[in-house]
Amino acid sequence: MERARWQQKVVADPAVHHGEPCIRGTRIPVRMIVGSLADGMTVEEIIVEYPQLAPEDVFSALAYAAEVLHEESLVPLLIEGSPGANQDR
Repeated sequence: MERARWQQKVVADPAVHHGEPCIRGTRIPVRMIVGSLADGMTVEEIIVEYPQLAPEDVFSALAYAAEVLHEESLVPLLIEGSPGANQDR
């Protein structure tokens, strides 16, 4: 399966949602889509909730998130075995 070409679907417009990356033609932020998937929603459930989205939009949001994470670390991660690494388990 080829990775979605997020550049055609994800836009950041200062006039829309304070410039947060959103799916083109919507006010739906990428973080909402990725967060919904992380919360256990399926692609189909997201599309039912937001019918203006297509499966390609959801996959584009994931591809965008993957590329952002590849470029920089946004959240400091604890190293296994270090103090505090197992606090939330």
